[in-house]
Amino acid sequence: PLSLIAGMVVILGIEGSANKLGVGIVTDLGEDPILANPRHTYITPPGTGFLPRETAEHHRKHILQLVKKALEEAKIPPKDIDALAYTKGPGMGAPLQIGALVTRTLAILWKKPIIGVNHCVGHIEMGRRLTEAKDPIVLYVSGGNTQVLAYSQQKYRIFGETIDIAVGNTLDRFARVVGLPNDPNPGYNIEQSAKKGKTLIELPIVVKGMDISLSGILAQVTQLAKTQVKAGKITTEDLCFSLQEAVFSMLVETTERAMAHCGKKDVLIVGGVGCNKRLQEMMAIMAKERGGKVATMDHRYCIDNGAMIAWAGLEMYKSGVSTKLEDCTVTQRYRTDAVDVVWREM
Repeated sequence: PLSLIAGMVVILGIEGSANKLGVGIVTDLGEDPILANPRHTYITPPGTGFLPRETAEHHRKHILQLVKKALEEAKIPPKDIDALAYTKGPGMGAPLQIGALVTRTLAILWKKPIIGVNHCVGHIEMGRRLTEAKDPIVLYVSGGNTQVLAYSQQKYRIFGETIDIAVGNTLDRFARVVGLPNDPNPGYNIEQSAKKGKTLIELPIVVKGMDISLSGILAQVTQLAKTQVKAGKITTEDLCFSLQEAVFSMLVETTERAMAHCGKKDVLIVGGVGCNKRLQEMMAIMAKERGGKVATMDHRYCIDNGAMIAWAGLEMYKSGVSTKLEDCTVTQRYRTDAVDVVWREM
């Protein structure tokens, strides 16, 4: 077993808000805080998405194996874990319930305190820990969320967001229309296809103040795919390329506006879409022009994982935050700015 240092805090975290199921174990001492971070993804056939009930069934089937795998990788027995963290929300109701149920059960079996973590805050705290961005503007882009945030007075304040669908959802739904596979994920396959695109097609860019709208651009590319691509006038690769350029330019514009407003130079990109190299490149050009830099992570930590929930849980645990067993529930719409960030200074 891992030799535990006196005063060392060890947290096990469970993430299952969408189609990725992850169990992570982290500690606050040592060079690498992540002791284990296994993950299992529910992948559906091309042209389809993932539904809550089937996704929950996937989580139910794999969660105990992942808990065992995480304990084995970390070389830690349950008695040495200080607390259990789980994703309280936001996310899909049925999959979230599996994580909460298993957390409650393990907490009773192992006699451990519970910490309910906001999924978005998990992404942000993991990004802050693994990069050098200590107080950046945060662009959080994933399948279900698109937000521009900054920390102020113990809250992550939302400066801008999507007013309809998230960036990841836009890309996923377009991938379905053009028949791109869901393995490893639709966004990755769009990114690879976009690299072969040569023609930039004009698409509707909708920025409303600090917010963006993506339903119109999705309707437009869907229409073009069903008409122009079928007629051989444009290619799927051109559409993927043009969709990325348009959507990412909206994100860069709103992020830059938040940087100007808050007087911050650095940007941290988190969430599954944060893996996209083109988004990172566009954001880096803008940040460099402003004398700052972009902090990013790779797919291990951008994409939903257990370690990010464990790490946010660790920050909360050390600040004296815990969740009563009867309050160990889930909430599908859990706003990032509803969390009291008591572990950060005013």
